[in-house]
Amino acid sequence: MNIKDKVIIIMGASSGIGEASARLLAEKGAKLILAARRIDRLEAIKESYPNSDIHIQQADVTNYEDVLKVKNLTLEKYGRIDVLFNNAGIMPTAPLVEGRRDEWKRMLDINVMGVLNGISAILPVMEKQMSGHIIATDSVAGHVVYPDSAVYCGTKFAVRAIMEGLRQEQRQNNVKSTIISPGAVATELYQTISDKKVGEDLHEAQKEWGLTSEDIASAVVYAIDTPDRMSVSNMIIRPTSQQI
Repeated sequence: MNIKDKVIIIMGASSGIGEASARLLAEKGAKLILAARRIDRLEAIKESYPNSDIHIQQADVTNYEDVLKVKNLTLEKYGRIDVLFNNAGIMPTAPLVEGRRDEWKRMLDINVMGVLNGISAILPVMEKQMSGHIIATDSVAGHVVYPDSAVYCGTKFAVRAIMEGLRQEQRQNNVKSTIISPGAVATELYQTISDKKVGEDLHEAQKEWGLTSEDIASAVVYAIDTPDRMSVSNMIIRPTSQQI
């Protein structure tokens, strides 16, 4: 099955890597279900591709009932689910000594439970189909740890472990798993950092390094377009000049 025939859910599709992936997949003729909290952003994407097969659903990945609504909409429209792309995430950064417990919990809810909610809702469908592909946006931070980002790194290490467990458990059912691990990318993620100066400095560095959401979207499309016999488990994509 090529991309043109695939039914693909993107959670966190309203901006950044999710939006870029949605646009590239729409251009390639995929059947898309786009979900995010900002429904106006999803409507704008849909309106950009009037001849594409796109449906949208407002959803918060931390709310399991919202994720189930996305699943139900997809099955109602297409009767199957070929790909789930768990892309929603946030990146507050601060030294542990500051004790930003509310931020830590929010990161865990979105970055970890958001991925698990997607898996919980969609995996039984794929297991029954004996086919499917679950993708999660991880990070270079899921492979290395650096100062002021211990909790963020922890959430991304968790995603890496969960997705490897998924691969091992579901390989006999022809359900593939992929983590996409970007380095510095110029997206809106920096806006989730409470210290605005730190966020702006990071954003300027991201722009200078030059990696775009479209670059990462091309990796997502590559992973989706692989044959059933081939599973790309992990793709680390850094700007050429990035050190970590």
